[in-house]
Amino acid sequence: MDEIAKRRLLIAAGTGLALGLALRLAGLATLSSLSLGAGTAVVLVALLVQIARSIARRDFALDVVAALAMAGALALGEWLAGAVVALMFAGGQMLEARASARARREMTALLARQPRTALRQDASGLTEIPIEAIRPGDRLLIRKGEVLPVDGRLEAPALLDEAALTGEPLPVSRPAGDAARSGATNAGESLVLLALRPASESTYAAIVRLVEGAAAAKPPMARLAERWSVAFLVATLTLSGLAWLLTGDPARALAVLVIATPCPLLLAVPVALVAGMNRAARAGVLVKSGAALERLASVSILVMDKTGTLTEGRPRLVAIRPAPGMAEGELLRLSAALDQASGHVLAAALVAAAQEAGHALPLPEEVREEAGAGLSGRVEGRAIAIGTRGFVAFHAPLPEAGAHEPGTAIVTVAIDGRFAGSLLFQDALRADAPAMVAAARRAGISRVVLLSGDAEAPAQAVGRQVGADAVFADHDPARKLAVIEAERRSGRVLMVGDGVNDAPALAMADVGIAMAARGSAAPGEAADAVVLVDHLDRVATALFAARRAQAIAKQSVAIGITLSILGMVAAALGYLSPVQGALIQEGIDVAVVLNALRALGPGRDETT
Repeated sequence: MDEIAKRRLLIAAGTGLALGLALRLAGLATLSSLSLGAGTAVVLVALLVQIARSIARRDFALDVVAALAMAGALALGEWLAGAVVALMFAGGQMLEARASARARREMTALLARQPRTALRQDASGLTEIPIEAIRPGDRLLIRKGEVLPVDGRLEAPALLDEAALTGEPLPVSRPAGDAARSGATNAGESLVLLALRPASESTYAAIVRLVEGAAAAKPPMARLAERWSVAFLVATLTLSGLAWLLTGDPARALAVLVIATPCPLLLAVPVALVAGMNRAARAGVLVKSGAALERLASVSILVMDKTGTLTEGRPRLVAIRPAPGMAEGELLRLSAALDQASGHVLAAALVAAAQEAGHALPLPEEVREEAGAGLSGRVEGRAIAIGTRGFVAFHAPLPEAGAHEPGTAIVTVAIDGRFAGSLLFQDALRADAPAMVAAARRAGISRVVLLSGDAEAPAQAVGRQVGADAVFADHDPARKLAVIEAERRSGRVLMVGDGVNDAPALAMADVGIAMAARGSAAPGEAADAVVLVDHLDRVATALFAARRAQAIAKQSVAIGITLSILGMVAAALGYLSPVQGALIQEGIDVAVVLNALRALGPGRDETT
């Protein structure tokens, strides 16, 4: 039943009750009963159709108690009680729809922003095309305020609002040539985007697919609630029958039925789990399903990749060690000038460091590169060689190599046939990595494992910095799977990674979380959840959200069912009339839904 149908039922029930009360006050008892009965009958017929459809789908019809209560009220002439039950049921349906809509708001907002068309720029001018027609290499004009339809490269500096992807509220300046992800909004003047991939393979399309499938699978806890409801129905019918049999008063049996509608089971679990998924989504973590959220709530072992997950995943210059007589700034300027001709990742880091230091870099000449070894050429007439010690040793005599910190890459430089100095690079630990691990332990993680394909020394160094309980280094994807399998013997495993080589481990773990802000698409497809922002601490946020949602769901069910059972006993003993029972049950429903919505907010443990 969709929201429009639920609204119509609520209007019908409310109109019947209001009109019936007005007619009763006017002394028109017969017309009052007809109005109350008509409002009840409309809701009852709709409910019976809903129950029949559920049974046809081989789902247990959880609303059968409400149907029995309304049918019993009509049969016994308890017109007011029937009308109240009908209004309460229709109101509960609308309350569930509104609560679920509120809980899904952050996720469905993504769908509303998805662009449908784009302006392609070619020799004939501008042409509006559907985004499905965009091909790699197309030049797209993105006007101010428009959403980037595909992943691409900026042809000029741009100001982008990436809040929908990263959660960051302030626009970000991106230089010409920088990669821009679909889903970002152009916050500046019109820009030209060179498409890098089709819309179907772009970042935003992948996010939308995850959102659309997020609620497709029914979570295990919801299925468990349905099994509990079967037992609850049997207990309700037994108590109702005994109350009628022992007292001879059918009104007592009806009172038991109207207070026994299992709405706490129907509402608490789905609302709390969707609220938890929404809480994670607002923090930049897209959980694919309620089942994944439940599994995340029960993990006890955290396994993490190193490069790109715990570390920045890109080297940066951390020290310049010039030879005697060589100025530090001149060593940086000349080395970076030559490295402009190289596509090596260390060369890019060196050029970026020189530009950040304000150096104007002249163009190199006579450049020769030996792949994986180094580069030689001339800058401003000076002969320069840069690269490994073995490569530079062919161009100049070198002093004896000194000790260096594990995980540090050393680049040697020679100028005019003489040793000029060394440049030190590191893949730095993320600033939030130690805090994330500490928060994960507060969230219930008992064992932290670092699983890396990197060498032993740098992996051990990072493991010590974050406080890992175990470090497995130099592991290829196959060996990583063996580690995951071994760890699963001790508890449920959460795997966090970002590279293509992490995809198999993400799929094998009980829960896989992919760092997708800078990673490839493969980990996101294999994972159960995706971190859309470049912040590792959001992994801990997702853990807290999952545990809080599950705890609140269980709490809501326990409280709701306990209160319902107490009300049923009171009704069976004659302390509650059918009308009073219906009103009390609706109060229980409202309390359960409001409690379940607490999962939208953070818990106290997240800030300790």
